[in-house]
Amino acid sequence: MSSRIGFRVRRRLRNGADALPFLGAVLGPVLAELSSRLDEQIELPETWQYSAPTATGLLSVLVGAMVGLIGFVVTVTVLVIQQATGTLSPRYMRLWYRDPFQKILLATFAGTLTFSFSLLRRVTDNAVPDIGVTAAGVLVTISVLLLLWYVARFAHALRPVAVAAQVAAAGRRVVDRLPRPDPAKTRTDGRDEILTTQAGPTTIIRCARAGAIQAIDGRALLALAHKHECTVVLLHSVGDFVPTGAGLVRVHGPVSGAVQRRLRRMFALGRERTLEQDPAFALRILVDIAIRALSPAVNDPTTAVQVLDYIEDLLLHLARRWPDGDGEFRDAQGRCLVLIPVRRWEQYLELATTEIRQYGAASIQVLRRLRATLEELAAEIPPQHRQAVERELGKLDLTVTTNFPTEVDRPLADASDRQGIGGPRARAIDSGTSAPTDDDGRGQPSAVSMT
Repeated sequence: MSSRIGFRVRRRLRNGADALPFLGAVLGPVLAELSSRLDEQIELPETWQYSAPTATGLLSVLVGAMVGLIGFVVTVTVLVIQQATGTLSPRYMRLWYRDPFQKILLATFAGTLTFSFSLLRRVTDNAVPDIGVTAAGVLVTISVLLLLWYVARFAHALRPVAVAAQVAAAGRRVVDRLPRPDPAKTRTDGRDEILTTQAGPTTIIRCARAGAIQAIDGRALLALAHKHECTVVLLHSVGDFVPTGAGLVRVHGPVSGAVQRRLRRMFALGRERTLEQDPAFALRILVDIAIRALSPAVNDPTTAVQVLDYIEDLLLHLARRWPDGDGEFRDAQGRCLVLIPVRRWEQYLELATTEIRQYGAASIQVLRRLRATLEELAAEIPPQHRQAVERELGKLDLTVTTNFPTEVDRPLADASDRQGIGGPRARAIDSGTSAPTDDDGRGQPSAVSMT
């Protein structure tokens, strides 16, 4: 199985909401057959036995109830899609479809439906599957409890702050899974010098169909490049949209047509970006939620402030776990055989802050929280990233000056506040005493001290 097909199968099973319910529907008749055979071997007490009319009526009601519950869950899902696309971000729906609890719920409903229907066919005047009828009642009870849990769960899960937490957690998992460049082995003299040592012809492998790059099998590319003694340079990164016929890979060295076809199969292309290998897409979703909250139609800066909490968390995780440098895959001899363009941390920072700063330029609350985010990043990130944060702080200063030209609100907008407005001010601690900051909130101790 090629890397592309394997990725698509995994994505289909992970994102699709039908695989697990289908499995539950298949297991229902199997369990009904097992319960019928067990009923033939075990004699239940008279109090646990059912008459044929009672069993038929009960199972008929259960079948109808399961059909109604499945319809209810589908209706709720449609409403969730409408709410999420209208108030959050359409790109969040991929994470919603992955929710394992929703799949388990539908699988339980479908299994109970087919289980009850299979038992209904086995009820005769002389034989009643008593164990199966009791088990069907237990399954319906479990289904109702799961439904109540589901309703309570999705009502809380669709709050913007809960969505932001889920997206940020997914982004952190992506960062942890990706192979990270080794700073000791990463070349700092640029890709052009790496490629000047490569001899042989250069071949451009073009994209057979348009699509966004969803995943790349870097290890398979390295194995192929090592086997055929060539260097593979990707012309696009994960998340880029590649038109039909555009260059996808540049190969330095002789490659046959069969090798070119194998190279194409190591790229998974789809209609849109996914989170599997693209942590920037998690930031993109978070920024979309924040700027939608800042639109004039919504005007909810507090949501943007809450989203900034999780943007800061994801940026810190990226800074600590993802060193700068091209995505290089090297063989045992240290030769760079595969070169993948990757984003630098400053590009993640620009993605995370630029649009929020633009759309929230008139919101004191957003500007204060954004400054607190940048100051926290400057204090916690590795030294090589701090210059990028200083540039963003300079842009923020200019935004505040432009939108608050008078001294009425400028000191308030220019302050740093992790809660936007109303957060506790930082205190300077020296020799066991602490002092509140002055009115600008920037950490300067005032003349009044507190013990």
